[in-house]
Amino acid sequence: MLRRSLLCISLSLAGLSAVAQPAAVLNVYSARHYQTDEALYANFTKQTGIRINRLDGKEDELVERIRNEGTASPADVLITVDAARLEVADNLGLFQPVKSSVLEARVPAGLRTDTWFSFSTRARVIVHNKAAVKSDWVQTYEDLADPRLKNQVCVRSGSHPYNLSLGAALIAHNGEAKTEAWAKGLVANFARAPKGGDTDQLRAVAAGECGVTISNSYYLARLMRSTKPEDQEVVKAIGIVWPNQKTWGTHVNVSGAGVLKHAPNKAAAVKFLEYLASDEAQGYFANGNNEWPVVKSAVMKNPALEAMGTFKPDALPIGDLAKTTTAAQKVFDRAGWK
Repeated sequence: MLRRSLLCISLSLAGLSAVAQPAAVLNVYSARHYQTDEALYANFTKQTGIRINRLDGKEDELVERIRNEGTASPADVLITVDAARLEVADNLGLFQPVKSSVLEARVPAGLRTDTWFSFSTRARVIVHNKAAVKSDWVQTYEDLADPRLKNQVCVRSGSHPYNLSLGAALIAHNGEAKTEAWAKGLVANFARAPKGGDTDQLRAVAAGECGVTISNSYYLARLMRSTKPEDQEVVKAIGIVWPNQKTWGTHVNVSGAGVLKHAPNKAAAVKFLEYLASDEAQGYFANGNNEWPVVKSAVMKNPALEAMGTFKPDALPIGDLAKTTTAAQKVFDRAGWK
């Protein structure tokens, strides 16, 4: 289902064509559904004079739309979340290589490929009910398969890209056989069948439906910054663990973007990616949507992220991680993580 399309696109969908747009126009297909990104796009237009026509939608829908449009696609940039989704688009040949000294200088090598770039990161953390599960029990992702956590684990679907990317990281570090054994142990510890999103898991842990879950960090940060009493009650009941600090580090994933193969406005598209790597834009990612900037010089003013403290992230190159998600899905299927 496409969201906010009529508000975000001044040209009707029927009117978008393969005819090259004026240099002052950029067509962005976005799977980031965050209201705070509005300021991000508006500031780009203010700085450059390039007007953005944005089409919001779900990742799979946007990828399929670009494929169907083919050479007639008006889309210049695809921006989405999770390395697995970016890799799907890349494997389908939707992106084109981009050479930019700005992007190469500002985006760390491990957070970019030849065809797409990361602009923010989020961590997959372990969250536990402080009254039910000791933090010492869940210091690593591997700990989640320990039999003493039987009937204690809540989690979303194993087919969700957030979990597939974590599985890909586990395969990279521990091998496929050990990751499958881990997944079987995790399934054996389920308190209930997987359902809902990360926020649902956090609320379930706080309510005592289960004792522990895994969640992307920005969902937790949202609750921490919320002024709703019920959200603050959730925060009081749970504790956060940065997993695998003594081994390979906490798994991180990304939001990223690439220039599409048939982009009518390639120069504007590259300029947009370079803008996303600017200190100002990086601040929007951190302060607006509770994600960490990828550029070291960017200033972060986010009380929730600051309260979480520092951690050792997994240094696995994001491109390598993305290539292993198909294997992770097969492992999870065999383990019964639906």
